[in-house]
Amino acid sequence: MSKVPVRLSVNGRVHELDVEPRLLLVHLLRDQLGLTGTHVGCDTSNCGACTVHLDGEAVKSCTVLAVQADGTKVTTIEGLAQGDQLHPLQEAFWEHHGLQCGYCTPGMIMSAADLLARNPHPSEAEIRTGLEGNLCRCTGYHNIVKAVAAAAEHPHAGEIDHPGPTPEGAAVGRAVASEGAGA
Repeated sequence: MSKVPVRLSVNGRVHELDVEPRLLLVHLLRDQLGLTGTHVGCDTSNCGACTVHLDGEAVKSCTVLAVQADGTKVTTIEGLAQGDQLHPLQEAFWEHHGLQCGYCTPGMIMSAADLLARNPHPSEAEIRTGLEGNLCRCTGYHNIVKAVAAAAEHPHAGEIDHPGPTPEGAAVGRAVASEGAGA
């Protein structure tokens, strides 16, 4: 199968790769870039374990082809922390035991970051609605909701530093991200 060139910024670092047209973004991130914090849970967009930010919006990376992400900025769970300093959401999940096995945690945190960027002070009901696309099979969600609410108290919880240059063609990626965001 012929390969297609793709250029995207992931966690502030620009990558240029040749990929098969059918390669999913989740597999590019995990298998080609080694960013294994983005998990593959279902491959059907039901679980949300693969949630990343594409041009600042939460998307399920199992629903986006790598070629559709050409020209975009991607932020994964690995891109939230600033060096040794955890993002307020990561810190809140740790402090409030918002994880059990941890498999859903990266996707939960990425979805919560999107929620807090759009709504810095959500109610409990809004947090639960904001996390509807993410499944946890261990915790019962109580501590996850508690962690997001605690993170919302931090003045910078909704901020995600999307560092690095935007590759050319970002408009294409934004159009694709909008289609995939509701999945």
